Amino acid sequence: MKQTWKPTHTRKKEVLKALGVFQRATAEHLWRMLRPGDSHDRITRDTLNALKDDGKVRVETRLESGHQLWVLTERGHKEARQLLPKTVRVSALRKREFDDEGEPVTGEGFDAHAAAVTMTAAVLTGAGFGTPLSWQTEIGHRLPYGYTQYADLTMRAPDAGVPAMLLEVDRVNEPVDVLVAKVRRYSEWFELLAPKADKDHERAARSYGGAKVHDFRLWSRIYPATGHEGYVPLAFVFTGKTKAQRASRMRRLEEAARRYFAGEPYSGRASGITAVDYHQAVPVVVTELERITADAEGAAGKVWRRLGRDEDEWQTLGEALDNPDGDRLYAVQWKEARRRQEEREAAAREAQRPVCTRCGTKFTDDRWQSTRQSNWHSEGDELCGPCLDEHHERVRAEKAARRLAEEAAVREAAEAEAKKNRRLFGRRR
Repeated sequence: MKQTWKPTHTRKKEVLKALGVFQRATAEHLWRMLRPGDSHDRITRDTLNALKDDGKVRVETRLESGHQLWVLTERGHKEARQLLPKTVRVSALRKREFDDEGEPVTGEGFDAHAAAVTMTAAVLTGAGFGTPLSWQTEIGHRLPYGYTQYADLTMRAPDAGVPAMLLEVDRVNEPVDVLVAKVRRYSEWFELLAPKADKDHERAARSYGGAKVHDFRLWSRIYPATGHEGYVPLAFVFTGKTKAQRASRMRRLEEAARRYFAGEPYSGRASGITAVDYHQAVPVVVTELERITADAEGAAGKVWRRLGRDEDEWQTLGEALDNPDGDRLYAVQWKEARRRQEEREAAAREAQRPVCTRCGTKFTDDRWQSTRQSNWHSEGDELCGPCLDEHHERVRAEKAARRLAEEAAVREAAEAEAKKNRRLFGRRR
């Protein structure tokens, strides 16, 4: 079907709202985010120019790539605020600044970083992760000691299986220690108690393990449940420099921040358990903008890697956030461990099962139980049920025989006495 290259009213509103959320964007960003079905960004560029003529947008700067970076004017910012839902945070207005010579002041590195942030949101949105209005920028996470950790992006894409995710865009221009510190601060923030939470109950839940502890945490009041074990996932999106430099950066981050994402072993609870308890860990995934844009499936492809796993294993985001070695494996291994334990207990019990001293047969459970019901040893305890019955029958027969013999002896004695008495009586006559 032939496309109509015309900046419609609907497209203008889309662009204004997107710039209201992301503050700065190129035509390519807006095209990928708003109209990925278009064959290229021509109509988006036309829409921006039409809005420029309306006095609602302006060019902030031109990036090294040659792309123009657009921002809202005061008029456009006011209109974007009216268009956006009240629940969506509107980014701050970028006011034009001039130096002493009257030349416009650009953000230089800040503009390049902002462009990378918007590009990240654009490629993820274009791949089906949320909508332009489901993103937020520069959301603060305040810590008790006064520091606030701002996330470059927060994504909510429940339809894509990612209820929430925090993203940090890195242009490979800061020490790795800075990235590690971000992971640490996010981990500290996730551990904060919710207002009025019971500290003793939280401590007990933490020591026991599992997801229950999060009911007492602040983060669970702000972000939705993740659908997986652990805190809200954190993604680092690297861009710039060389492929080798980005790969080296990922490895160094993985080594230095391991204690925050590695989880704890379950092995202390049962033998043979290799599953990992991720409930109090920060799931950290990494990717590269260059990798995403080069992949045919974009951000929906196998362009993500979970730190702590094989560095050559690139997965989809859903696969990377999953924990196949977590609770599901633990449930399987725990069941198997219980089965083995029960087998050992059964074997030990069988080794103690009594054997009949007469016929050599093992006692049945009922017979064994009957011998243990009394603290006193009774005759026949060493016999199995059938032999005990035979024993009792023989004892009864012997008793009956003795009784008959005794009765016969008494009769014979009585008859002898009577006979004797008759002889004596006959002599006297």
